[in-house]
Amino acid sequence: MTTTDARPADGYTGAIARVYDLVHQGKGKDYAGEAADLADLVAARAPGARSLLDVACGTGLHLSHLAARFERVEGLELSPDMLAAARHRNPGTTVHRGDMRDFALGTTYSAVTCMFSSIGHMTDQAELDAALAAFAAHTESGGVVVVEPWWFPETFTPGYVGAAVVEAEGKTISRVSHSRLEDGATRIDVHYLVAEPGEGVEHLAESHRITLFPRFAYELAFERAGLAAEFLPGGPSGRGLFVGLRP
Repeated sequence: MTTTDARPADGYTGAIARVYDLVHQGKGKDYAGEAADLADLVAARAPGARSLLDVACGTGLHLSHLAARFERVEGLELSPDMLAAARHRNPGTTVHRGDMRDFALGTTYSAVTCMFSSIGHMTDQAELDAALAAFAAHTESGGVVVVEPWWFPETFTPGYVGAAVVEAEGKTISRVSHSRLEDGATRIDVHYLVAEPGEGVEHLAESHRITLFPRFAYELAFERAGLAAEFLPGGPSGRGLFVGLRP
């Protein structure tokens, strides 16, 4: 039995990156449906949108569906292991390695998206501002920026325990998480047991700190980036979506 700790600076790494998709798909995450809803939202706010950059694209499951809706789709990912998975899954799609706080690709897109609350890994207002500034800099005039936030302080549930058991690719994977309040942020400790016939049971562990930005902090970051923002309740994970238009 082995234990692996994720490196927060680089996101999901190593063995955890390899079971990430299996767990979330097994829990019922509908990547195809989410991508379709996202594409519809972009089309409604930016008619004629032809290109999209998905920031913190993970293993590229959204990208594989978004590619059918836009002429040009690209991704950006910090974790080397997630990046490798995204490139393997989407061989015809450009996926850049970069940090959402300071990436510079030298081009613009009709839409820039950042989903699955990846924005919550920004540690303070300055980093949040930097990320939104980078998103805006890569958005063409008349384009749209879509960001899925983490929970707000008033909607977070301290002590929450999540649990799931999935079977996929010959493996049985148990995932248990515990979330607690830590200095204005969520500390999530996650443990996996991965069992495979003839291979035994592997124990993987990760811990992430995700900032509990209040709603006004996101709105301020959008404003400072020159984006006219609105908040849409609901969204794919129930945490809502911020949608910003670039003049």
